[in-house]
Amino acid sequence: MKRIFLALLIPILLITGCAKAPVTGRTQLIMLSPQQEMALGFQAEREIFESEKVTNDPRFVEPVQRVGHRIAKATGLDLDWKFYVIENDKVPNAFCLANGHVFVYTGLFKYIDNDAQLATVMAHEIAHAIAHHVAERISVAQLTGIATAIAAEAIHSSANEYQQLYEAALGIGSQVGVMLPYSRMQESEADHIGLILMAEACYDPREALKFWEKFAKANGGEEPIVYFSTHPATKQRIEQLKRLMPRAMEIYKTCDRSRLTPVKSGEPYAASSTLGERVD
Repeated sequence: MKRIFLALLIPILLITGCAKAPVTGRTQLIMLSPQQEMALGFQAEREIFESEKVTNDPRFVEPVQRVGHRIAKATGLDLDWKFYVIENDKVPNAFCLANGHVFVYTGLFKYIDNDAQLATVMAHEIAHAIAHHVAERISVAQLTGIATAIAAEAIHSSANEYQQLYEAALGIGSQVGVMLPYSRMQESEADHIGLILMAEACYDPREALKFWEKFAKANGGEEPIVYFSTHPATKQRIEQLKRLMPRAMEIYKTCDRSRLTPVKSGEPYAASSTLGERVD
């Protein structure tokens, strides 16, 4: 059984190992086809439209559309980019599906002051999509499941008094030792890619630090234990962004500002501004 698994695994790794994440260049393990990945995106979208209320309120839709299209252009990818706003003031979140369709909750606007801070979140979510993180996570989960099943079979065949304990430890180990660290790595990578994307879209990358610092303060600094979390600690995220900031600022200072759209009045921010369109 183990030999069969290895015989199947090695060719898969050789084929899928050629995938590279944008910006970071990290080698990825992706077993899903682009068609399968897109199908997952459209399936998720149908479920979202059935369970969530999408708003046409221009106070939220206009900035999301404006920022979203600038970030999308910076990716250089010709996807069917679409941008929606979900009416839910209790959820400060956003996400991007594999098909290039982005959803932003109205609750996010409580934590942002300008387009550049909105771009921080939207670029992060778009980064997940262009780096094929969902497909990669599913692929890793599939291989982890196979490996776990083989190990469980070996434990079961030993038939000793600690069998149930070993099997329980194996299940916990696959989550804490493989899947959760992988999720945290992808989140950090999305922060990295997103920072570069927002700089290429002419949004001031320094606003990313302001957003995360404000977000952490608003939540009272309370976070789950990192080893049991899908996301890195906010402090770690801020430290990484600071390390990447010199490169992001180089890109920001030379970005193409010829097609920038001025920010209109009436946006859902404390004060409308053109932050992200000016070099200090």
